Amino acid sequence: MIELGLFVTLLVVGFFAGSIVEKRHYASIRKREREYADVLAYAVRFPPDRVTRQRAFLVHGTVVISSDYFKTFVAGLRNLFGGRVRTYETLMERARREAMLRLKHDARRQGAKLVICVRFETTTISTGWAASIEVFAFGTALIPDQDSALSFPSRALAAA
Repeated sequence: MIELGLFVTLLVVGFFAGSIVEKRHYASIRKREREYADVLAYAVRFPPDRVTRQRAFLVHGTVVISSDYFKTFVAGLRNLFGGRVRTYETLMERARREAMLRLKHDARRQGAKLVICVRFETTTISTGWAASIEVFAFGTALIPDQDSALSFPSRALAAA
């Protein structure tokens, strides 16, 4: 009976603690997405013809986010019965957005306002019950000439 009580306690604490951490992280992400809105990031391979670059260099952002006890338990149940594991979808979304913000931070730190050829690599890190994901975002940052326009007709990646 003690084991069941411990299990339920961990589940409840995991749910509430995980929810609080996730809400705070989303608030932080939204705030920083507004701050980095001036750094444009696109998946296109080539810059528009009107952008002549002075310098191009690699920028990246990486993040590892761990799942809480509640999400891991729910995902285990979902895997047992089959179906979509929605508890991990928010984990992936947070990781992708955080990696993009870190990529934009790297670009801005080096003086760039435009990143093209943005790609994401994802890795699952799991040992027993502990599950984490790593997202690595990378792209080519460009510092255009003063005469070049920094606008694309299509929507940027991770635009808020």
